[in-house]
Amino acid sequence: MKNYCRDVACIVPTVFNNILLQKGLVIKSTGSRYRVLYGEGKIIDCTIKGKFRVRELRTTNPVAVGDNIIFEFEKSNTSGIITEVLDRKNYILRRSSNLSKEAQIIAANIDQVFLMITIIYPETPVEFIDRFLVTAEAYRVPAFIIINKTDIYGDEETSRMTNLISMYSKIGYGCFRLSVKNGSGIDTLKEKMKDRISLISGNSGVGKSTFLNLLNPSLRLKTEEISDYHKQGKHVTTFPEMHQMPFGGFIIDTPGIKGFGVVDLERNEIYHFFPEIFRISKDCRFYNCLHVDEPDCAVRAAVESLQIDPLRYRSYINIIEDENRKYR
Repeated sequence: MKNYCRDVACIVPTVFNNILLQKGLVIKSTGSRYRVLYGEGKIIDCTIKGKFRVRELRTTNPVAVGDNIIFEFEKSNTSGIITEVLDRKNYILRRSSNLSKEAQIIAANIDQVFLMITIIYPETPVEFIDRFLVTAEAYRVPAFIIINKTDIYGDEETSRMTNLISMYSKIGYGCFRLSVKNGSGIDTLKEKMKDRISLISGNSGVGKSTFLNLLNPSLRLKTEEISDYHKQGKHVTTFPEMHQMPFGGFIIDTPGIKGFGVVDLERNEIYHFFPEIFRISKDCRFYNCLHVDEPDCAVRAAVESLQIDPLRYRSYINIIEDENRKYR
């Protein structure tokens, strides 16, 4: 069963004792079942063996959307069994809450990630944005920010949006303005996503599903208005799913999330994933400075002089405090 070429490009359908061994791409995960794309556009539902594990990575889902896998099935069957996950070039993890010990792989083998945010209806907190960006930095996945619902912003919201764009652009993150209602900004994002595997994430209600319907009208993804009472979105997307785009490439849609807990990071390396903090940290007095209360800290001096935005520094401190609680 293991006598097949290890090079992904060389893996071809192999028959052994009437069982077909096939390479596929996981395009949807429900936690217990996986939809797999293989061959010339064929799709099959697969399960995994009882105690399936991937390189001792402790997560709630050993197989994720975007995984290249090997599965087996008999020609007479309409479902298969995943037997192996091929090497990943990257992946992104999250914790369900800041203090949870369980991690979930959001997606694997992605070229870039987009975080969709909104200034109002609902408001996306800066700390949520920063936790997402830290995770992308940690797993070396290029990250971008999409600010949706620009058509409803008044002067106050537009000013806040401009400030956010200024802050993140100076750090090095590309920012895109979007209105899914009037289509403003769609073409620019299409060009950015063309022929690539992109992941899109964000709070419930920011407009991810509506955005995907604009990119590929054949999807007809379910959408709902945000709650009038709580001013928050309702969960419409239930499971991660990869969608093929007519202009080339794939986009992985993810369920709306309320919190984003970083995972698998040590306290003394968190600042590495805040690019502007990392750049200035070389000027600190101590090489192991955590930039909290140490003397002659160049980072805290930079915050006071506004070289580092206080909002970003606050996000950093909150993540550090979360990690401290883990060790108590």
